[in-house]
Amino acid sequence: MTIHQTNPPKPKRPFFVRRGPMENVATVLIGLGFLMLFQPFALVLYTWSLVTLLAGTVLFIIVSKFPE
Repeated sequence: MTIHQTNPPKPKRPFFVRRGPMENVATVLIGLGFLMLFQPFALVLYTWSLVTLLAGTVLFIIVSKFPE
């Protein structure tokens, strides 16, 4: 007689706690900040570019610690 172990189902996590989608959001923020930094048209976009880059980078660092 053998006993089969099955893996318990993974709990469904909300969107903002899952690693994959939030890494995508962080990557988009970093890319957006980069584009805002190198565009020559709007001073307000250039002004907020560093903040956007830093927010995306910090978000990516935090989210990379989330479970899969």
